[in-house]
Amino acid sequence: MADRAEPNPAERLVDLLDLERIEQNIFRGRSPQERLQRVFGGQVAGQALVAAGRTTDGERPVHSLHAYFLRPGHPGVPIVYQVERVRDGRSFTTRRVVAVQEGRTIFNLTASFHLPEPGSEQQLPMPEVPGPEQLPRLADELRGHLGTLPEALERMARRQPFDIRYVERLRWTPEEVAAAEPRSAVWMRAVGPLGDDPLVHTCAVTYASDMMLLDAVRVPIEPLWGPRGFDMASLDHAMWFHRPFRADEWFLYQQESPVLIGGRGLARGQIYDRAGRLLVSVMQEGLFRPHAR
Repeated sequence: MADRAEPNPAERLVDLLDLERIEQNIFRGRSPQERLQRVFGGQVAGQALVAAGRTTDGERPVHSLHAYFLRPGHPGVPIVYQVERVRDGRSFTTRRVVAVQEGRTIFNLTASFHLPEPGSEQQLPMPEVPGPEQLPRLADELRGHLGTLPEALERMARRQPFDIRYVERLRWTPEEVAAAEPRSAVWMRAVGPLGDDPLVHTCAVTYASDMMLLDAVRVPIEPLWGPRGFDMASLDHAMWFHRPFRADEWFLYQQESPVLIGGRGLARGQIYDRAGRLLVSVMQEGLFRPHAR
């Protein structure tokens, strides 16, 4: 019997964000069995935002979220999302979500939804960078340096739901790292169509926003694609959504780190579309503990 073809990674992402409703305000999300020490934080944040959004009337897009990663989740174990309907006002809706796995709270999120209204507009301009067509896919850049990818990286490349292209070439030597500023930028888009539900696109970008934001902290310290000198973990995550967007169209994720001190690194990001419109602002703090030698 022929092996069944693996689903498109974009389809897998949509399926991952499609929660099971257990009760009016309780949802259950799958946690794929991956060869990871902990569940990917972007997955938990994206699923929690889906749970929050499914308890609203659908007329008010999310405009901000604030979240804390409290405990590492275990891959392969379902996660239950409990939603509290904090407020339903004339213009704003507020939801609080607690993610529970095996009886323990691993994550909490507060999200605010805003009825669209007219107003003045202004923003800082998008930095000038090469377009994604001028840049190599991440997997191709890694193959160009490493030759054949290790099995774990090859598997990750096949299952990656986003096409990722770094604006600057990756740094591999201590000399290259030492000359770097704490900044990074990538073009990203889902590798396939995500459908037309705006909440799915918002939650897909929430998923993607946790993939590499802390890279900006690491850039001046060590190569991004090599043995890590730190145990790393996301501590909190905040996002502000400024305009509608599609996660299956190219967006630029510009990142920088203003400080690393006391074992905690802060990173901030801006997400732009190809027209230069600022779509999303992101902040995250991460834990950085050197490996014992």
